[in-house]
Amino acid sequence: MPNLFRGFPAPGQEFLRELKDNNQREWFQARKDIYDTAVKAPMVEFVEVLNAEFARFAPEYITDPKKAMHRIYRDTRFSKNKTPYKTNSSASFHQSVTDKEAMAGFYVSVSPFQIEVAGGVYSPEPPQMLAIRNAIVNDLDAWTALVENKKRKKFLGELQGDSLTRPPKGFPKDDPADFWIRKKQWLYFDLTLDPAMALTPKLVGEVVRRFEAMYPVIQFLNAALAQQKPNRSDFF
Repeated sequence: MPNLFRGFPAPGQEFLRELKDNNQREWFQARKDIYDTAVKAPMVEFVEVLNAEFARFAPEYITDPKKAMHRIYRDTRFSKNKTPYKTNSSASFHQSVTDKEAMAGFYVSVSPFQIEVAGGVYSPEPPQMLAIRNAIVNDLDAWTALVENKKRKKFLGELQGDSLTRPPKGFPKDDPADFWIRKKQWLYFDLTLDPAMALTPKLVGEVVRRFEAMYPVIQFLNAALAQQKPNRSDFF
């Protein structure tokens, strides 16, 4: 299927730029038609085109645009920042929409300030961390081959995430997998693109290339997570 996405329209990106300086309900509501037509509708189209690409290499991650897209409304309940709206348009893709908080996935965010591509497990609960750590210990050679692959590392950088200062409970400090099992997150992020690319058809290809490079690592993580039933978690 050819890439039919021509890029996000300039008026939508300008809307998000102005929203940063006018992040108030009154300002937003007076211009909501611009958001709907120049930000939200193009994001639906973008997700549909990404889904068409997933059909080629990762069909299990095809996600209904309405469920893939994130709301523009910020959750301010536990934040010092009380501005009501996000200044980006974003979406995530998971194997199962009904169980997406229990799976690793892919994420993309587009704004006039930054385009971010990310993927992995962001904030797993202890049972989920244990499942991933056990999978890494039990198949360290396969895991190492994935995350230390030279082409993947050159393109995506290191697999990132916060780490413990000492081995997690139940794992010896001299475990060959010590570096990886100390992690509390396993993810690729800080993969940014020139924001000007949002206005061009090139955006799809650049995002897909990164998703495709992440795919084997995401699959390893999901295979580990499938071995247990989490209570809740926050994932991309």
